Amino acid sequence: MPKSKRDKKISLTKTSKKGLELKQKLIEELRKCVDTYRHLFIFSVANMRNNKLKDIRTAWKHSRFFFGKNKVMMIALGKGQTDEYKDNLHKVTKYLRGEVGVLFTNKTKDEVQEYFRHFKEMDFARAGNPAQMDLTLDEGPLEQFPHSMEPQLRQLGLPTALKKGVVTLLKDHEVCKEGDILTPEQARILKLFAIEMAEFKVQIKCMWNSETGEFDNFAGAEEPMQENEDEDDDDNDAE
Repeated sequence: MPKSKRDKKISLTKTSKKGLELKQKLIEELRKCVDTYRHLFIFSVANMRNNKLKDIRTAWKHSRFFFGKNKVMMIALGKGQTDEYKDNLHKVTKYLRGEVGVLFTNKTKDEVQEYFRHFKEMDFARAGNPAQMDLTLDEGPLEQFPHSMEPQLRQLGLPTALKKGVVTLLKDHEVCKEGDILTPEQARILKLFAIEMAEFKVQIKCMWNSETGEFDNFAGAEEPMQENEDEDDDDNDAE
């Protein structure tokens, strides 16, 4: 069996000069924010949507967001007490795993929690998301669709036909049951019928105070499990 490419150790000397410069710039930006802003928050995102995260950035122009490149951000802040940029920052980096981001702001803890507690928006579910409810389509005409859509609906598994030029569902059809992991076909059907099942929301995991060095783990935010440090870095864009 050929050796996995993921097992290959790559020295920084073999990375491109441009890549090194971008990582170094990110490290410098993060440390500058540590020195500038009063608070640092780690947040996680459920049902990530770039356009909704952009809306938050727009509303919070007074603050700075970084999302992605977790391992570079860990280096900037410090993985342990011996290399942390400031006291207790190594406690923050334990939460830089998975789909999480960093928020630098001068807003208070209460202001941040209050805003994100209420920022929840529905969107169309994607393949791989769990269905949030049972859904069955009733037999009968589907007048919202033009006749040209009928072959596409049939390909998605819907029992349809044209009756006098009108797309018609020939019998009741169960699209999904609550808890099902949606297939691409199910997700497409839900979108065509304008049924939103994915809730975009942000959860604040922890906070660090630059003035006191105090670290605060919020209730319900368990410390993440340690992951293999040799895994590839994520490809999300920062900031």
